[in-house]
Amino acid sequence: MSGERIIYLPLGGAGEIGMNAYVYGYGKPGKERLILVDLGVTFPDMDSTPGVDLILPDIAWLKERRDRLDAIFITHAHEDHVGAVGHFWEELGAPIYARPFTAHIARLKMDEHGHSPETVRTVSPWPETVAAGPFTVGFVPISHSIPESSGLVIDTPQGRLVHSGDFKIDETPVVGEAFDRGMWEEIGKSGVKALVCDSTNMFSEHEGRSESSVGPEIEALVRDATGMVVATTFASNVARVKTLAEAAVRAGRSVCLMGRAMRRMIEASIKTGVLDGFPSVVSPEEATQIPRENLMLIVTGSQGERRAASAQLARGKFQGLTMAEGDLFLFSSKTIPGNERGVIQIMNAFSEQGVDVVDDSSGKYHVSGHANRPDLETMHTLVNPQLVVPMHGEHRHLRAHVKLAGAAGRKGVLAVNGMMMDLSGKEPVVAEYVDTGRTYLDGSVKIGALDGIVRDRIRMALNGHVIITVILDEDDEMLGEPWCEVMGLPETGRNTAPLVDALEEDLSQFIGRAGDKTLADDGKLEEGLRRIARQTAQAEIGKKPEVTVVVSRVA
Repeated sequence: MSGERIIYLPLGGAGEIGMNAYVYGYGKPGKERLILVDLGVTFPDMDSTPGVDLILPDIAWLKERRDRLDAIFITHAHEDHVGAVGHFWEELGAPIYARPFTAHIARLKMDEHGHSPETVRTVSPWPETVAAGPFTVGFVPISHSIPESSGLVIDTPQGRLVHSGDFKIDETPVVGEAFDRGMWEEIGKSGVKALVCDSTNMFSEHEGRSESSVGPEIEALVRDATGMVVATTFASNVARVKTLAEAAVRAGRSVCLMGRAMRRMIEASIKTGVLDGFPSVVSPEEATQIPRENLMLIVTGSQGERRAASAQLARGKFQGLTMAEGDLFLFSSKTIPGNERGVIQIMNAFSEQGVDVVDDSSGKYHVSGHANRPDLETMHTLVNPQLVVPMHGEHRHLRAHVKLAGAAGRKGVLAVNGMMMDLSGKEPVVAEYVDTGRTYLDGSVKIGALDGIVRDRIRMALNGHVIITVILDEDDEMLGEPWCEVMGLPETGRNTAPLVDALEEDLSQFIGRAGDKTLADDGKLEEGLRRIARQTAQAEIGKKPEVTVVVSRVA
């Protein structure tokens, strides 16, 4: 051996679903040339990340080695794969490669952050390849729930790797390329060292259904509806949006797209040539003049997002349109775990308006974009790798995927975020553990997940906040009484007296008893005041609030 090695290091997406970022390297230990596959985001929730706008991977390890990063390859245009390119490109500086539709979306991301769209380079599909340092990389068309998804063939001096990307086995996908079994089998014939493979639907035991299977069901539902029909799906699922629009036209209805993301995806699909024959649409202004029974809206907000079109219609009105009794609302989508509460709130709001809500509990109106367990077995057989490395899944998905590989006599390796694997030898070994975490986009600023900012926000949300102000003169004598302001706390406590009065009385007594050393030391004084305020609040209202102390000294 030359002393060079192949490494695989997930920085996001392995042990979770979302925020994908996978590093591959080749070279001598510590001097490997690197490529990055995907750079995505995940989304916050009010329980664990209140006020956060986006969650990004922690790329500190890669940033320190940016001089060794030869390229960034984006497999497809879902936010959890492309959403962070604009946020991080300045810190990484490598060229970005993607197929035309994905490249179009990536350029929009770059432009939004003031970076040159020319940094994104459009590539042709397999068998054409891109050279990046010691790697030769090809984009292999694969079916998924967004146009022009690709798996990657990554050839190295020590063998071939295959990165599946997100995929399903769909030979009639409505929009985009069909799954080509022969092409994947041919790729495997050259010998594949490792298949790094999607694990999302590991626990679905039946074979996946084709996107084309939902068309007749949706068409029948729309045809039988009597009022206005509104449907929501993932904006990126261009095939589903087309299916919905065509069902509306066949039922004699005008189609209106609502929501910026929905319009942007359709426009991008048409512009890049992946979508043709999409029915003509009317504007929201025109839609207000069309009889309800002749109208179908296709809207954003399938995951209960508060500002999306679905939620705004549920709250009353959106762009001049309202729902009414007898209308139909269709969720042509799967609810992502964690989003159930928001979706159910929207369903109930529509129900209160007399709207009939249909979801996918019947399995008729949505199919997944990810391979189920039998389809994963098919991919293993076609590619025939020496090693299966599960990715894009929670820990339980990855672990079960390793067992699936083992059941067929293949070696599987469980590699989660931060676990650098050396894939060079016959047996994969852990080369190193890298600190990984999350970066929060909080407004316009990126902060670390461990910086304490969101933790403090959660504490204030749970326990309220007290601000104490004390003024002392040059002799450490108190000028006036301490005063308090409270936020997020009840006005009165157990003794029926105002909470502020109880706090101020106990704080005043504390200062009166404090010794000269405490009064002369701002740190000790603040600590004592904070302790008394929390004790009093605990006694009065059963909570220990967050406390901010302001000590002012005047000459």
